[in-house]
Amino acid sequence: MENDEFQWLEDIYGERQLDWVRQENTITEDMLLSPTFDQHEARILEVLDSTDRIPMAAKRGSHYYNFWRDAEHPRGVWRRTTWDSYRAEDPQWEVLLDIDELARVEGTEWVWAGAAFLRPTDGEPHRHALISLSPDGGDANRCREYDVVERRFVEGGFDIPSAKNRISWAGPDTLYVGTDFGEGSMTSSSYPRFSRILRRGQQLKDAEPFFEISEDHMMAVAARDLTPGFERDLAVDIIDFYNRITFLRIAGQWQPIEVPTHVTVELHRQWATFRPQQPWEHEGATYLPGSLLVADIDAFMAGERALRTIFEPDDHTSLQSWSWTRDYLLLNLLRDVASEIRVLNPAENWSTAELDACPPLHSVDAYAVDDEDSESGNDYWLIATGFLTPSTLSRGTIGGSPAQVKASPSYFDESSYEVSQHFATSADGTKVPYFQVAPKAMKYDGGNPTLLSGYGGFQQALTPTYSGVIGRGWLERSFTDDDGETRHGVFVLANIRGGGEYGPSWHRAALHEKRHRAYEDFAAIAMDLVERGVTQRDRLGCTGRSNGGLLTGNMITTYPHLFGAVSCGVPLLDMQRYSKLSAGYSWIAEYGDPDKPEEWDYVQTFSPYHLLKEGKDYPASLIWTATSDDRVGPVQARKMAARMKRFGVDNVWFHEALEGGHAGASDNRQAARMHAMSHEFLWKFLTPTT
Repeated sequence: MENDEFQWLEDIYGERQLDWVRQENTITEDMLLSPTFDQHEARILEVLDSTDRIPMAAKRGSHYYNFWRDAEHPRGVWRRTTWDSYRAEDPQWEVLLDIDELARVEGTEWVWAGAAFLRPTDGEPHRHALISLSPDGGDANRCREYDVVERRFVEGGFDIPSAKNRISWAGPDTLYVGTDFGEGSMTSSSYPRFSRILRRGQQLKDAEPFFEISEDHMMAVAARDLTPGFERDLAVDIIDFYNRITFLRIAGQWQPIEVPTHVTVELHRQWATFRPQQPWEHEGATYLPGSLLVADIDAFMAGERALRTIFEPDDHTSLQSWSWTRDYLLLNLLRDVASEIRVLNPAENWSTAELDACPPLHSVDAYAVDDEDSESGNDYWLIATGFLTPSTLSRGTIGGSPAQVKASPSYFDESSYEVSQHFATSADGTKVPYFQVAPKAMKYDGGNPTLLSGYGGFQQALTPTYSGVIGRGWLERSFTDDDGETRHGVFVLANIRGGGEYGPSWHRAALHEKRHRAYEDFAAIAMDLVERGVTQRDRLGCTGRSNGGLLTGNMITTYPHLFGAVSCGVPLLDMQRYSKLSAGYSWIAEYGDPDKPEEWDYVQTFSPYHLLKEGKDYPASLIWTATSDDRVGPVQARKMAARMKRFGVDNVWFHEALEGGHAGASDNRQAARMHAMSHEFLWKFLTPTT
């Protein structure tokens, strides 16, 4: 393996390294920032800070809880209200915790990371919650016990120091804690290797051992199911992203649920659901990847291994998620990347009906409001959105029609645009779908500035979603060409292999040595846009973050002839050292192990850092990241930009937010800056100078 001349940049907080970052930031900001930039940034921030957004809420007992950021509360407030208040036009919120005030009082720039309630005893209200707060926007967080009735942290209550914690309630005075207990307690992927029992008043070092996994596995998780009548302890040995072993605690011993490691197991009351990632030969039957199977868990553990298939995918349809109400099971499906929802009734031999609430080329998601509520146990939330349809939140009861509760405002003139779906033919003949959002009167003469966005990894599906940020930051921007034609931005969303749009098989088609399929798919869409007359190379840009940053890094190095500009965010780029950086070891299941020569043989072929060549022409590139990102980390972006500059590439720029975590931003102001910089860069290099 080659010598790495920029490995010194891997010291994330080194003063010399941060000096380099500040110098590069200044160069990039001098190039991008202007009064026009400020105007675009302000319009995006207006979207993010809008008080008319839907305040998504989680029902706990009689209250509806919401976390909210706006201009007045940039770090956010955790708050709650009642149902009657929530459905009113102007809900009255009870603020439980003001993160901005907490940061001021404690002198730490806290970033909200979630809350987990203790299930109360019958007849009692929800009161105690574990609040997770990140000190810098990264994945590591501190967990503290909070009393929502007294609206204060519990004096002498549970308080777990900042780490990549995995913590759950095991009872009113007990936690199952996965954290950094010291040397040997974290896996090679930087997640907890142990789960221990911590009792109230006990020191963390005295917590009792409970569950342990191998250091080279990804993560240990233990939890107690406190559902009345179904109380039990579970643990999961997460070997990697796609393999795990689930255990039940029986007679004081951990008993594995005996299925192949690629089969995901979930428990709900008496039911166990099984979802294979690969073909599964079981009891004389073969179950397809992406199927959903069900069995009574007690019978299964007793040796009765018969399974019932309740969903089977086809060439067009995949299962994305599912949610149990009190008496039914909701399945959220994608059919050619548009939503379909089915309702299954276990009491009627798993009979199936379709929920008639999904318009074409839209994304609709249904999930239970509160399956244990005595009155509304079969109620469901319904969230609907589309590229040109502001999101709506409805609530319904299975068997009835949902009623709209909230609607997001419009942030741009959607009536001027239209959505269409197309299929490009990839290098191996596979048809790859993509969505196009374009002006209705657009000319198909190649002159339109077009932004192609993609991800293609970890079985994540990209679906139609309304975005005021894209509407204002890209679609509404315009310039006048040499013929006097007004040209607006075109936005394109790619559904390439490696993602989950067509289930596990679509994902596995681009794993390891087949990774190039994802990049060939993306390139095929770029070429299809040109062939259809939407755009041309000098008007075509692309963007992606994280694994999408690896995607766009490969566009820079392998397909530079297809793009005029590239925005590459919080990226993986050095695939020789990625498994040694931040949480990179956990992604070997996705990409391969560069420390094994036979796997490095193919990993190096999609490692942008190693594919760079001196003297080659590359598209204008913005490589951006965040110092506090403890998932991918900032160093791969640093090294890529530094090497490109050493090779004499004069159209590469680098920017690193000095806070913000893997999202690239810890508040709306930072998020607006991030979006504005990416859009401003792409627009600058894809349109004529005005």
